[in-house]
Amino acid sequence: MHQPVTPNRRRQLLRGLLLSPLLAPQLRAFAAADGMHDHHHHHHAAAASDAVKRSAAAYRIPPVTLVRQDGAAVSFPHAIDDGRPVFLNFIYTSCTAICPTTSQVFSKVQEMLAAGNEKANLVSISIDPEYDTPGRLASYARQFGAGSDWQFYTGTQAASVAMQRAFDAYRGDKMNHAPVTFLRPAPNKPWLRLDGFAGPDELVREYRQLLRGA
Repeated sequence: MHQPVTPNRRRQLLRGLLLSPLLAPQLRAFAAADGMHDHHHHHHAAAASDAVKRSAAAYRIPPVTLVRQDGAAVSFPHAIDDGRPVFLNFIYTSCTAICPTTSQVFSKVQEMLAAGNEKANLVSISIDPEYDTPGRLASYARQFGAGSDWQFYTGTQAASVAMQRAFDAYRGDKMNHAPVTFLRPAPNKPWLRLDGFAGPDELVREYRQLLRGA
């Protein structure tokens, strides 16, 4: 069950962001600015503790059309069923706390996989498609150094909600989203769900374990 983050807890999370070696200096400054101002953003904690919660599920991907950051409209099930393992998360570009952290993690995962000549399909889906145009997603992708193996998707509000519901990640409002990452070793295999701030080392380790068991 997701519990609201209290002001004290939110300050603790922001302090963690400021100290995190995963964040580039400009993102740490961004987090610092967010912590100094009393925004009306209310994020939800993924669990009662900081530990990442690990679970498996057989999610059914709905037959929706999404739009990539390059403007191409694609059938999402077809886009991710190309045989590669999949890393998937939900983001929005105006987010100032959770999304910069999880996107920086994906950026590091991308680097680690490339260094080992390992292949994967990294996917980030917007939960604010009305604001997150393909152009904004393309700019966001450049900010985090996304390469060709990391694609960003937007679309209609209905398509975005359908995707969130399919992965049990819909919380009714973008301010209430929680950090969660999904991994799948191959098409028609169960998904691994990681609730919480999973770091790049943890994600790559899980990826390799999934491949060994696939």
